[in-house]
Amino acid sequence: MLTLPNLLTLSRILAVPILVFLLWKPAPYDYLITFMLYCVVGITDYFDGYLARAQGKISRLGQFLDPIADKIMVAAVLVMLMASREADGDPPVIQDWAVIPALIILLREIIVSGLREFLAPLNVSMPVSQLAKWKTTFQLVALGALILSGAFPGELWMHMVGLASLWAAAGLTLVTGYDYLRIGIKHMD
Repeated sequence: MLTLPNLLTLSRILAVPILVFLLWKPAPYDYLITFMLYCVVGITDYFDGYLARAQGKISRLGQFLDPIADKIMVAAVLVMLMASREADGDPPVIQDWAVIPALIILLREIIVSGLREFLAPLNVSMPVSQLAKWKTTFQLVALGALILSGAFPGELWMHMVGLASLWAAAGLTLVTGYDYLRIGIKHMD
């Protein structure tokens, strides 16, 4: 049960409190450390799935924990980037209108998780679409760029790449969320 892929997934879950701590009242070097940890977490996300498939060690535990690890990391980072203020009182990294795509992403994750939980006893599968993979890519790029922009506050382009990617992820989130909802509604009385 505790295979290397599952241990990598668990390490991602255990990294979340560290990410939150680093983003609590961040100084620029905290953002840099957070970005490096975020990259390591992203690499383990890739390798846990790759190793599980390559070694034929896909487990129920891994199938259960992998999406949870992704969702709690994304949710925690989004919330911290919306809430945290630097020690000198600078505004949060995600603020004003940029809160809208962050909320769209958070709400979709909750809805899709609820749908999966509802449909599981009915043996209805909701496979991840290619569009959902693109959504995840934009989402991860957005969060990475926004974290890194905190380390280099004078580099506006990093922040703009992060915000543009966040809006793109939110757009894809609406489309894929609707697709999943459409599947789920077919199985409701």
